[in-house]
Amino acid sequence: MIQRAPNYLLYLNVLVIATCGLIYELLAGTLASYLLGDSVTQFSLVIGVYLSALGVGSWLSRYVDQKVARTFIEIEIALALLGGLSAPLLFVAFAQITWFRIALFGSVFAIGTLVGLELPLLMRILREHLDFRELVARVLTFDYIGALLASVMFPVLLVPSLGLVRTSLLFGILNAAVGVWGTYLLRPLLSARGLGALRGRGFLVIGLLVVAFIKADTLTDWTEEVILENPIVYSKQSEFQRIVVTQRQGEFQLHLNGHLQFNSKDEYRYHESLVHPAMTMTDAAERVLVLGGGDGLAVREILRYPNVKSVTLVDLDPAMTRLASEFPPLATLNEHALADPRVSVLNRDAFVWAGEGESQFDVAVIDFPDPGSYSVGKLYTTRFFQLLRRRLTPSAVVSVQCTSPLVAPKSYWCIIHTMQQAGFDVRPYQAAVPSFGVWGFALAGMQPLESDSDGSFLMSNPLPEGLRFLDAKTTVAMFDLPADLVRVETNVNRLNDQVLVRYYEQEWGAW
Repeated sequence: MIQRAPNYLLYLNVLVIATCGLIYELLAGTLASYLLGDSVTQFSLVIGVYLSALGVGSWLSRYVDQKVARTFIEIEIALALLGGLSAPLLFVAFAQITWFRIALFGSVFAIGTLVGLELPLLMRILREHLDFRELVARVLTFDYIGALLASVMFPVLLVPSLGLVRTSLLFGILNAAVGVWGTYLLRPLLSARGLGALRGRGFLVIGLLVVAFIKADTLTDWTEEVILENPIVYSKQSEFQRIVVTQRQGEFQLHLNGHLQFNSKDEYRYHESLVHPAMTMTDAAERVLVLGGGDGLAVREILRYPNVKSVTLVDLDPAMTRLASEFPPLATLNEHALADPRVSVLNRDAFVWAGEGESQFDVAVIDFPDPGSYSVGKLYTTRFFQLLRRRLTPSAVVSVQCTSPLVAPKSYWCIIHTMQQAGFDVRPYQAAVPSFGVWGFALAGMQPLESDSDGSFLMSNPLPEGLRFLDAKTTVAMFDLPADLVRVETNVNRLNDQVLVRYYEQEWGAW
C-alpha cells in the first residue's frame, strides 16, 4: 500500500488541495466585493494577502521536522474547518462587528498560510517514492490543473448553483475528506497512538460542515435579514448577482448584491422621473429602448403612451427579468409590463449589445445600477455613450439615472460631463425619492434640446393620465437645481480610466 500511496496522493490529493485553496481565495474576493464594493480593490487586496500567506506557510514548513504525515493531516482538517466556514462566518461577522475588514483579511491570511504548508509537506512525504525531478513536475502540474478547475467551476457552476456559503462548505468537506483519507493512505507513516482521535476529529469536522451545508439557506437568510433589516421573502444567487426581496409593513424592497434598488412604497417617484421627461420631449416615441431596468417598472411607465409600438428591454440577468414576470408582487407592481406583446426582452450585456445590430430607437431609458464597480462603470463611459448614439435616431432623446447629486456630486457631474463629451446635449435634473433621498437624472438629446424663453425645461407633449407624482409644474421644477447641487468640475469617465468608480467609492464610502 505504501508503494501505491504516492500515486494516489499525487493524482487526487494535489488536485483537490489546489482546487480547494483557490476556491477559498475566490470566495473571499467575491464576498469582499459583494459586501464592501469596488471589486478591483477587494480582489487585489485578497490576492495580495493570500499570496503572501502562501509564502509564510511555505517558510513555516521548514520547522516541521517530525511527524510530517500527521502534521499534514492536521493541517488538512484545520483548513477544512477554517476554509469551509469562512464564507458563513464572514457573512455573520459583517452583520455583527465593526472590524469586519480585520476579520476578512485575517481569515484570508490564515487560510493562505495553511495552504502554503500543504504542498511542501506533501512533497516531503512523496520524495522517498519518486525521483525529485518527477516529483516536482507532477505536483506542480496537478497543482496548476486544480487552479484551472477552480477558476472555471467557480463562476460557471458553483456560485450560480450553490451560492457562496454552500460552495465554501462543500470545499471544506472535500478538504476534511482528504485529511481523513490520508489517515488510511498514509497509515504506514503514522503512529498508532492518537490515530483514532485524529480520525475522529476529521469525521467530526465533516459532520459539522455537512450540517451547516444543509442549514445554509437558513443561515444566509438570517444574516441578510440582519444586514438588510427586514424579513426576506425571496432570495436567489444568479450567475451575475445576488437577488434578495425583503418585506416591511406590506411593502417590499429589491436588493441586488446588498444594494437597495427600489422600495415599492415610493418607486413610482423614481420611475416617473426617469421615464416621462424623455417621453414628453419627442413626438415620435414609437420605438423605445430600455437598458437595465429588468424589474419592468420603467417599461410600465413607457407603456402608458399609446403611440409606443415597441419596447426593447436589454438586461444582463435572465433571473431578474424572470422575477419581474413570475414573482407575483413584482409582476403586479409593474402591471405585467413584460408580458405586453409590444415588449421584447433581451438578456445581454448592454455594452456588447450596443455595438451590434443596426436597429434604431426614438427614446432610450437607461436604468443601470449605480457605478460601484468597474463592470457597471463601463456602462457610463464615453465609449458606451458613443456606441449608444449609433442605435438612436437623429432626433432621439435619452434619460439616465445618475446617482445622488447631493451625496455624490462628483459622481453625478462626471456622468453629465461624460455624456457631453460623447456628443449629447445634456440637461441635469433631480427628484426626491424618500428611500434614496435627493436623486439625480440626466436628459440628453442627439440634437440641442428645446427650452422655454428663460432656458427652463419645455415639454413637447402632455404627460399621460394616472401618474402619482409628476404633473406639468413638478416636471419643469425638477430641472431647476437648488444651490447645493451646483455643478462641480470632474474628469470624464473613459473605458481605460474609470474615474467615475473611484469618485463613487470615495463619496458613498464617506457618507
